[in-house]
Amino acid sequence: MIPHSAVLNKAKDRRFTQDPDLAPTEDYHDVVDQLEKEGEWEVHRVPEPYVEVKTMYGRVKKIPVEKTWHHKSCGQCGHIPGYSTAVFWINRQLGLDYHDPSDQTSCTAWNYYASATSNAPAQAAVAMRNFAAAQESGYFPIIHCGTSFGHYKETRQQLIHSPELRRQTRDILAKLGKKLVIPEEIVHYSEWVHAMRDRIADRQVRDMSHVRATIHPACHYHKLVGEDAIYAPEIYGAQRTAIITGMLQALGCDVRDYSTWYDCCGFGFRHILVSRDFSRSFAVQRKIEVMKEEADPHVLVTHDTGCVTTLDQSQFAARAHGKNVGLPVMSDSQIAALAMGAHPYKVLQLHWHSTDSRPFLEMVGVDHQKAWGEFEAAVEKLKDDENMYMTWEDADA
Repeated sequence: MIPHSAVLNKAKDRRFTQDPDLAPTEDYHDVVDQLEKEGEWEVHRVPEPYVEVKTMYGRVKKIPVEKTWHHKSCGQCGHIPGYSTAVFWINRQLGLDYHDPSDQTSCTAWNYYASATSNAPAQAAVAMRNFAAAQESGYFPIIHCGTSFGHYKETRQQLIHSPELRRQTRDILAKLGKKLVIPEEIVHYSEWVHAMRDRIADRQVRDMSHVRATIHPACHYHKLVGEDAIYAPEIYGAQRTAIITGMLQALGCDVRDYSTWYDCCGFGFRHILVSRDFSRSFAVQRKIEVMKEEADPHVLVTHDTGCVTTLDQSQFAARAHGKNVGLPVMSDSQIAALAMGAHPYKVLQLHWHSTDSRPFLEMVGVDHQKAWGEFEAAVEKLKDDENMYMTWEDADA
């Protein structure tokens, strides 16, 4: 019998190769295209210009530069609004054409992962309805939430392998007057940030060269249909996803490693619902404290709604118990926008975060007291009924 450890080592060697010929999984591009030829669905092609990146097994993935349709996250909009506004702000600063849709629905993946009360046709129909809406708008979908991203990739796999599910989904969409449309790529917003990292660095106005950062790679990004995540030889020898690390390095940050990098943030979906104390303890003891003890970072950067929420807000209770906490948590879009000069409160909305980010802001040259005064003045301006549709940029005038 082959020892279990030998099996694991062999699987690891195969998993992290970037030679497409050695990939142990099928290339979804080939199957998606073949099903289009057979009339099963319509493929929504990535618009030009796009950036080509390499995924786990060395396959090419296209990331659109603009004409992007932003599938927002319910958790971001409800708990971390600066997460999404940072993405939009970066698009505007780079002069890119994007669309913030009003006809998007929730992906309902929380229902799928946390409570298991839905069913495959319903989940697939929600995903494909959103994709059809994106195609109809003339823009290509970019998924803000790691959970939505992972769920949509799993849904794509189910649709690829189940003719019956494709039939059921087409029937539901027909009642809505929509076609069955599948994107050529399912793209996470952090992949777009990664693809734009050099453009972002070119617009950098705040020095990050003295910043020590740790990252948390979101489970639903690199563990669900893992072969679709971005890897690069220059990032840990393509042994870990390149997302976040590549962007922080482009900004000049010192990205530091720690032993529990592979662990969940503690959110875990069902855990946060039925055993919240476990989730909070895990986030602090397996992630925050380990980072602080092993890497001594100034900031923790991640790229999913649940990860930012759990790693940030779990520190509040832990502080009362004397735990080694106090590490600011931001999304990659927030720290990228901060480097480009975004306002810490009007754009990044860091006042929604529980952990104190003011010392970090001062470190990168932001007068947080002055910035807060500017934010309060803008809020007063927006309170006027005549200005109810004013943007933050207008409030600055």
